[in-house]
Amino acid sequence: MSTSKYLVSVVIPAFNAEATIDETLRSVRSQSYERLEIIVVDDGSADGTLAVAERHAECDPRINIVRQDNAGVAAARNTGWRAARADFIAFIDADDLWAPGKIERQLQAMMDGGERTGLVYSWYAWIDAKSRVSVKSDPVFHAGEVLDYLFEGNFIGNGSSAMVRREALVAANGFESGLRASGAQGCEDLLLYCRVAETYHFAVVPEYEIGYRHLPNNMSSDMTRMFRSWMLVADEMAARHPDRIALLDRGISNYARWLLRRALIGGRLRYFASVLWLLARRNPLLAAKVATLGLPRDMISAGWWMSRGLRHREFRRPSPSFLIGDPSQSQWQKTQAT
Repeated sequence: MSTSKYLVSVVIPAFNAEATIDETLRSVRSQSYERLEIIVVDDGSADGTLAVAERHAECDPRINIVRQDNAGVAAARNTGWRAARADFIAFIDADDLWAPGKIERQLQAMMDGGERTGLVYSWYAWIDAKSRVSVKSDPVFHAGEVLDYLFEGNFIGNGSSAMVRREALVAANGFESGLRASGAQGCEDLLLYCRVAETYHFAVVPEYEIGYRHLPNNMSSDMTRMFRSWMLVADEMAARHPDRIALLDRGISNYARWLLRRALIGGRLRYFASVLWLLARRNPLLAAKVATLGLPRDMISAGWWMSRGLRHREFRRPSPSFLIGDPSQSQWQKTQAT
């Protein structure tokens, strides 16, 4: 089925993203699928984010800029998709990157899946401040009804991977800004995915198409806040799915182990203590199980985890499909071409 007739809206929430949004916008503008509406939501930035976006808008009429007082990533995403004209909406954070065929392949997967398909995702790679690839996510193929898989872990992995059908966003009531209000910003994307999965099927494009930037000072680096956020997501899901509490507890355990490993390997003992304390307050037996069964093995094999990128697999020569636009445009693209 031809997809060229469909408009796709791309929403880019941006807060003090002057250092990265230029490359993000270039990766979006260089998509092989050209029928795009690109909405940059400046979430009260105090740096040059707006000026960079305006320079792109001057030479690309597909770009619209919306300004608002700082309200957090969930509110910025909601502002963007509610202003969008398209029935299919893709989100990318202002420090992440896309491979050039990402939108085209995801839209085709959405069409192939039919109206029951509410969300399409692709695989991702972690990139550093210089856009160099470090590790890639484990390949996953969860499709169709995926709610149980999401309860055990966020296999989509980030907020820049998904294309979502508008009616699915409406049914899910968009992204939950209440997490930020509760001091637990971080898992807004996971909560949206769970809400969508309650009603809709998912589809996957089995390609590495997202460059997910992992920096020491970004939102996901605050492990305590991220764990609080995950637990609030689990609480909402448990209220509606009491028969799946065991799966949700498994997801909490899996995420706690992952955070504790990161804290140990990075020497961030304050986060190690706070995450374990939060887990113990919620479920002492689960905390004891994590500490006694998981951590000693991880401590012994910490060197292995570091070399393997925690739960991700190392890769040095990624597929050519990872190239984004002109390989001369960024350090990430240069590393892909060698």
